[in-house]
Amino acid sequence: MQVRAGVSGSCPDSPSGSGDSVLSRPHRALSIGVVSVVLLIAFEATAVGTAMPVAARELDGVALYAFAFSGYFTTSLFGMVLAGQWSDRRGPLGALTCGIGAFAVGLVLSGTAGAMWLFILGRAVQGFGGGLVIVALYVVVGRAYPERLRPAIMAAFAASWVVPSVVGPLAAGAVTERLGWRWVFLGTPVLVLLPLALALPQIRRRAGGPVKGGAGASVDRRRIRLALGISCGAGLLQYAAQDLRPWSVLPAAAGVALLVPAVRGLLPPGTWRAARGLPSVVLLRGVAAGSFIAAESFVPLMLVTQRGLSPTLAGFSLAAGGATWALGSWVQSRPRVEPYRDRLMTSGMVLVAAAIAAAPSVLIPAVPVWTVAVAWGFGCFGMGLVISSTSVLLLQLSAPEEAGTNSAALQISDGLANILLLATGGAAFAALGGGTVAHATGDAAHGAHPVAFAAVFLPMAVVALVGAWVTTRLRQPATAAAAVT
Repeated sequence: MQVRAGVSGSCPDSPSGSGDSVLSRPHRALSIGVVSVVLLIAFEATAVGTAMPVAARELDGVALYAFAFSGYFTTSLFGMVLAGQWSDRRGPLGALTCGIGAFAVGLVLSGTAGAMWLFILGRAVQGFGGGLVIVALYVVVGRAYPERLRPAIMAAFAASWVVPSVVGPLAAGAVTERLGWRWVFLGTPVLVLLPLALALPQIRRRAGGPVKGGAGASVDRRRIRLALGISCGAGLLQYAAQDLRPWSVLPAAAGVALLVPAVRGLLPPGTWRAARGLPSVVLLRGVAAGSFIAAESFVPLMLVTQRGLSPTLAGFSLAAGGATWALGSWVQSRPRVEPYRDRLMTSGMVLVAAAIAAAPSVLIPAVPVWTVAVAWGFGCFGMGLVISSTSVLLLQLSAPEEAGTNSAALQISDGLANILLLATGGAAFAALGGGTVAHATGDAAHGAHPVAFAAVFLPMAVVALVGAWVTTRLRQPATAAAAVT
């Protein structure tokens, strides 16, 4: 695989050198617009995560708790591949517009659901929209910003999580306790208007059309079929993991049969053996995001059912993570740390592993509840170092006409790892009696099955340690890089 040193200035609409920062005159309106889109996604994620335990209990669906998260990621996989094809051939504007609309529709469906499966259906529609949006945003960054500004805009994306991470849990907790969890979902779609008004005109002007080599190209129907295969396969595996009966081996086998060829066709060759360069960047994104999100999804439920916290306090325990994630992303964006990026990413994955391993310590009544907040703050700092850096490295290694496809591969790795690790954690949680926590009163002595929570967190810490090893394979050796340039 040929190594691409960067794509700065190679797109027709990409500024080659004007502007000193992402908020300088040439970039200001676009930066505010795309960050507003991320702000919407961030507010939804933090608010919904706080309301989810209450929604699952009222819909009698705690046993399917993991499915409410992984259903989002399952359909997002198809959205990611479709957005990559759409953006490379037509530009990112259409994918972004459609994605924001689907995102809002999914929120309404979940907010009006009368049963857990209908709730999960809404999350699935929302996930499809999210998949379209995130890949389209990466293409916008690759086209509209010179290479030296990309770490900064990625840091701005991370910083846009700070306010939602503080306000989101508090607002969602208050709304859940006073008005009901449904209004957390039904109240969010109004935020769609601001990103649409700010982002779309600038994207149309600066990054709206196809790049040279992509214009007029036909849709790769094989990749679309593989995208359907990966979504259906992931959904079947998740279903089998949540329904632990002997006949569940049939959907599990069907899921594997669909998933394996689809993954091999959609991810860069060598991804699963951590081949140096782009394949390891893609693999690291999945390992980091999957282990962290799978663990984080169970933190509010653990605090509500095992330590008796209110939904507001349980969600707020993760609030500091938004600030430390943004801090980590800011650190990686500094020009002087660029030579040390790989080492920063290794340190970041070690912090992530330590945070995940420390979280279940609160299952011991003598351990203060605030331990989770402190541990998660350090883990989020590590994620800020890693996630933004994988985005920067991916764009460095991608030609302009491949930015959409490679960005989709990065997000597929992210989403697929979330699904598989949530399925694994959810299966262990259900097998050890985790579903019965719906009847917990909040009294620590009555805490139902603490072992079920430990079975989620500790394996995810091991996965994160594997990610620390993958960070050593992100660059090709100097001799090999020279040979292919």
